[in-house]
Amino acid sequence: MRNPSPGVSPPHGRTGRPRSAAADTAILAATRDALVELGWSKLTMGDVSARAGVAKTTLYRRWAGKNELVVDAVAELFDELELPDRGSLEADIEDVVLQFARLLRRPEARTALMAVVAESTRDEALRDRIRSAIVDRQKRLVVLGRERAQARGELPPEEDEGLARHTTDLIFDVIAGTVVHRALVSCEPVDELWAGAFTALLMHGLQGAARA
Repeated sequence: MRNPSPGVSPPHGRTGRPRSAAADTAILAATRDALVELGWSKLTMGDVSARAGVAKTTLYRRWAGKNELVVDAVAELFDELELPDRGSLEADIEDVVLQFARLLRRPEARTALMAVVAESTRDEALRDRIRSAIVDRQKRLVVLGRERAQARGELPPEEDEGLARHTTDLIFDVIAGTVVHRALVSCEPVDELWAGAFTALLMHGLQGAARA
């Protein structure tokens, strides 16, 4: 279910040797480490190249600058999220919520996410990259969860594709926004008790909307 990082394929129009997946992994890991240690303002492409053991030209062949590099480093972490099939939509959602919370407890994930979100308030291109590399890719979990729930008969199918996309966006925003706020803004625990209560509330809304 994991999608490749946007940094995996060479940009259009470029030719040459195939990209090294091992180098990409090392670069993205080095970016997250440097961000935790140095912060956004002090992080440079030179820091990352030194930590990853690659030339700066290698970085610039893959990423135009720091913004794109950091977003892809965050996106790689979010691609670790998976939707297990635990037999019901409620159990599936609760599992993903707890996975997401564990991810946000990792210093490299928390620091990188907050840094790019803060920087994106001043950079429209960065907002667009966050949307395509992280937000739109992770909506796959919502799409898969709803498809499974519809196949089980827990939710009715939606024939209107536009309405289905709107519902997917809404569910994603509610889950991601609530968990991020709880974990990073309120700094309160996202434990099994909280995740269960939140999921029950969400299920009440979904099932109520289906009956409407």
